Amino acid sequence: MTTNEEQMIGGSEYLKRTQGVSSAPFEAYLNFGYALLAIAGADGDVPEAEMNWLINHQRMIGAPEEAIEKYKEFDYKNAKLEDLLPKIKSDVPDLSTPRILLYNAIKMARADQDYAKQEKEAVTKAAKLLGVEDDITLSLNILVEMEEKVESLLKALIHTETL
Repeated sequence: MTTNEEQMIGGSEYLKRTQGVSSAPFEAYLNFGYALLAIAGADGDVPEAEMNWLINHQRMIGAPEEAIEKYKEFDYKNAKLEDLLPKIKSDVPDLSTPRILLYNAIKMARADQDYAKQEKEAVTKAAKLLGVEDDITLSLNILVEMEEKVESLLKALIHTETL
């Protein structure tokens, strides 16, 4: 399938509900995933848990399968965020793509239960490149930690997680 990069591709109801984004060009979906791979792969590896997180997340937001297949072949070790980030846009002009990207990069990097030092440094570096303030980056990290705790609390309450 060849997709016109300027053609807007509708996102999922989840994407609309959680981020207010209705559609984005194919290139935006593709480069968003590539940027996540570059950040989460900063420790030299994207383990299966992180790749699964990316694939599941992108399917959940409505990314085209063609883009998802390209993630599996992407050379994240040699990727440059400076090249990828300008290609990420949506139908929401004031959307804070940098914050959304960092939030999802943190979630992906933590998907293997090992938020490596290099991954943390890559998030910080990406934040600096993107002009995201330190307090926002710290807040995004804390938010992801809180979400993980809330998920654990729910599992404990419904008896799928025990001591």
